[in-house]
Amino acid sequence: MELRGLSLIGFASGAPGGAVFRAFDPARAADLEPAFHAVSGGELERAVQLAAGAAPVWAKLTGAARNRFLRLVADKLDRHAAALAARAAQETGLPVARCTGEIARTSGQLRLYGETAERGDWLDARIETAQLERQPLPKPDHRSMLRPLGPVVVFGSSNFPFAYSVAGGDTASAFAAGCPVIVKAHPAHPGTGEGVGRLVTEAVQECGLPEGSFSLLFDAGFEVGQALVQHPLVKAVGFTGSLKGGRALVDLAAARPEPIPVYAEMGSINPFFILPGALAERAAALIDGLHASATVGVGQFCTNPGLIVLERSADAERFVKTLADKLTATPEAAMLTPGIRKAFATNTAARAQQPGVTVIAQGKTAMACGAAPVWFETDARTFLGNPGLSGEIFGPSSLVVWCHDRAELLDVARHLEGSLTATLHAGAGEAAEQGELIELLSAKAGRLILNGYPTGLEVSPAIVHAGPYPATSDGGRSTSVGTRALLRWTRLVCYQGFPDALLPPELQNANKFGLLRLVNGEWTRNGL
Repeated sequence: MELRGLSLIGFASGAPGGAVFRAFDPARAADLEPAFHAVSGGELERAVQLAAGAAPVWAKLTGAARNRFLRLVADKLDRHAAALAARAAQETGLPVARCTGEIARTSGQLRLYGETAERGDWLDARIETAQLERQPLPKPDHRSMLRPLGPVVVFGSSNFPFAYSVAGGDTASAFAAGCPVIVKAHPAHPGTGEGVGRLVTEAVQECGLPEGSFSLLFDAGFEVGQALVQHPLVKAVGFTGSLKGGRALVDLAAARPEPIPVYAEMGSINPFFILPGALAERAAALIDGLHASATVGVGQFCTNPGLIVLERSADAERFVKTLADKLTATPEAAMLTPGIRKAFATNTAARAQQPGVTVIAQGKTAMACGAAPVWFETDARTFLGNPGLSGEIFGPSSLVVWCHDRAELLDVARHLEGSLTATLHAGAGEAAEQGELIELLSAKAGRLILNGYPTGLEVSPAIVHAGPYPATSDGGRSTSVGTRALLRWTRLVCYQGFPDALLPPELQNANKFGLLRLVNGEWTRNGL
């Protein structure tokens, strides 16, 4: 796969001449070729103008046409999986097998969203027919459905070079919803981004879609992203990254003359509660499962279990001691970027200095970008009195919180910030007694897990990947994974008193697409 290091502006390549940067191999601590050129201001403007021009075409595309396009992108990813995975492994330090698996997830996601677009039920079409004879006033004809917003900007993430990047969930769901997409490629894996971007562009051309359907922009800094969020023709933003970065984009979007939504996934501590019954029944299995969940991908998962909550007992202390020994013996591995590695070292060193906090596991590191588990413990009183201990440390680090009794455990749950996930491990029959704890956790997370592990997200129509702030910027009202992800890129439009021929096909009497519609209060696929 030949890489040119240039942005993709519609069907054309950008010009060299902008600020130059290179991808970095964290495992070898070496720069990678080729050089990549930041997009110019003029090229950015052209990308946005092209997207704005393509938006009306995309809004009128049938669900079947969107599905054909998304399936074609998925097929291309699968055909080029070996080359893409090899480049991604170089740029991220992630194993080739992990990258290959992530490509499969990404192509599966594209197909799922395409099928959803074609089925059309997600549009929530509703019809209330007129009652002209009604007294004292006639009832007008109302017909409403979700319509696409327009050009969407997507920011690629550092830790998922495929599933949350150029052709990842935000991009796929925006296309499925009928929006053109401009991707701001992540500078940590630009070669992977370019490779995927070229496949998306090929699919746009082969499907006969307008040039502005897709653009891919490079920049090693923040200027391009800021300019995109502030551009008046951009209508929504998808972001996966840090709390600092997400908040900056949210604030920029809110300060525009026309504020726009920013769907940002930002930070999550993913609390993990272990009850006495679970320890009594399966302590050894819990040690292995929790260790695997906390160290997979060098802990660089948004669902990494960062807070472990237990009631203190002899069994619990043996459990934590054995787990800590296993963590200390875990070999180091390369983190995604030198910057992420530096932040991990800085944040773990700062936590170790917090009063009432003790290091219980610390692996050995020698690689320039290497990291090994660093785990801490504290008591519930210290945790509740120090808000800084609720913050995420991105990487293989977690905090064990010891509770004196169940009342303290519930108090910890009550004071948690928002997270993507919350996990509860309980013994046989024990879960049935946890109504209060489960209710508390349901207010703190978008996905509750019973006797499982938060890492290893399965994409499905029912999945929720969201949570209250600071996990996401919109308070967990939407999801970035699953078929509800399409809803983010739409708005409701109601048509009152329109003749049938002037209505969108989805709202016309014939219902030629066979959609499930709410007609006069009843769900039906029948026409009128």
